[in-house]
Amino acid sequence: MITTEQNEKLRGWFAGRLPDDLFEELSEVTVDREEITVIGRIPEPRLAEDASAAEREGAVQGRIQEFRERTREARMAVAREAEHRFRRKVSWGVECGDRRALFTHVAAPVMTRLRQPERQVLDTLIAGGVARSRSDALAWCVRLVQRHADEWLTELRESLEHVQRVRAQGPDADDE
Repeated sequence: MITTEQNEKLRGWFAGRLPDDLFEELSEVTVDREEITVIGRIPEPRLAEDASAAEREGAVQGRIQEFRERTREARMAVAREAEHRFRRKVSWGVECGDRRALFTHVAAPVMTRLRQPERQVLDTLIAGGVARSRSDALAWCVRLVQRHADEWLTELRESLEHVQRVRAQGPDADDE
């Protein structure tokens, strides 16, 4: 787990390293063991006030695609440098209006052992057409928990950060 200070340093590095005209603002930098995800805000397309919802959606999709193509080389240069420096893959995304789009991201395999009642939950999701496989069903379950457990997960992450700070102040802190 990465500490808040490490995450802030990483976010600061990206804020300093990204070209000034890449994003309107750097919205989010998220990191785990495998990946750094960088998400920035881009300007919404200018449309007539009476534009339909379908026209607005099409314009936002077009803006996101245009940004992705136009900035590919600059983003790749930053990603290569960051991957070398931080030893993690870099993924990119944007926010445009109320829409968020990820361009690339790592899908890391995760192994787990499940008892029969847990496997039956996954198999029910498959039988119900929610998922194609146990792997898809497990990913669906994780997304569901993520959506509904933000408060609990935030509290857990804060507790883990506190434990890391206490460990860093321990007698072995000078050895590192």
